[in-house]
Amino acid sequence: MPRNMDLTALRAFVAVADAGGVTKASGFLNLTQSAVSMQIKRLEDMLDVSLFDRSTRRLMLTASGEQMLGYARKMLALNDEVLTRLTAPAYEGELRLGVPHDIVYPAIPRVLHRFASAYPRMKVTLISSYTARLKRMFDRGDVDATLTTEDTVGPSGETLLERRLVWVGAENGQMWKQRPLRLAFEHACIFRGAAQAALDAHGVPWEMAVESDSIRTVEASVSADLAVHTSIEGTEPPYVEQIAHGGALPDLPIIKINLYHSGLVRGEPFADLLEFTRAAYRGL
Repeated sequence: MPRNMDLTALRAFVAVADAGGVTKASGFLNLTQSAVSMQIKRLEDMLDVSLFDRSTRRLMLTASGEQMLGYARKMLALNDEVLTRLTAPAYEGELRLGVPHDIVYPAIPRVLHRFASAYPRMKVTLISSYTARLKRMFDRGDVDATLTTEDTVGPSGETLLERRLVWVGAENGQMWKQRPLRLAFEHACIFRGAAQAALDAHGVPWEMAVESDSIRTVEASVSADLAVHTSIEGTEPPYVEQIAHGGALPDLPIIKINLYHSGLVRGEPFADLLEFTRAAYRGL
C-alpha cells in the first residue's frame, strides 16, 4: 500500500543531520529536543531503517541515512518552492543586515538561505564589519538591523546568545605553547583589549604578531599556526579550533550577541528576517 512521507519528520531529519545533533537542531526548528527525537523515530519506524548511528558521541548518518538525506533535501526544496511560488505574496525590495564578521559562521548562511527561500524576489544586503562601526551605521539608519558582540546590551537591543570568549588556533596547532604568545587581531577588534588584559593578569607574556584591517588575514595567519586569536564559543571560523590549553591560558569574559532593529521598517519580510536570525543564533 502506498504511504506518504511526513515532511515535518523529513525537515527534522535534515536539521539534525546538518546540525550534528538533536540539541542544535531543536533550537533551529524552535521545537523541544523530545519533539525532534520523536520526529526522527517516526521517520525511522515508517522506513524500517536506522538513519543515525547512535553508538558514537556525535550522531553519524548510517548508509541508509546518507541515502535518505539526499532524497529529503530534494523533497523539502520542492515543497518549499511550490509554497513560495503559489502562495507567497510577491514581495520585492531590499533589507540591510549588519553582522560582525567574527560571528558570520555558522548562523548567517542559514539565515540567508531560509530568507531567500521564503522571499525569492527580495534582496538582503549583508554589511560585515566590527561592532562599533555597525552600531554607528545603525544609528544613522544605514542598516535596518544589526547584530553586535558586546559585554552589555543597549536599551533598544535584545540578547540572542551569551557565550564565553575562547582561544582559537590552528587545527592541532602548537603556537599557543610559545612564549611570548603571538597574537593576531584586527586593529578595531572589540576582543583585543580583553584578551591582552587577561594575559597580563595571568602573567603570560605576549606580542602582536599580526595586525590587520582584514579578518581574512587574521584567520589565514591563525590557521597557518603563526599566531592565536579569540572567538565566541560556537562561532569559530573554518580551519581553526578551540585551544585545549588546560589552564595554560587565562579564561576570557562572557560575550553577548545582541540584535538591534529599526522600528521604522515594517512588514512580514523584515519580521521574518529578524525571526530567522533569532532562531539561528539561539540554535547554536
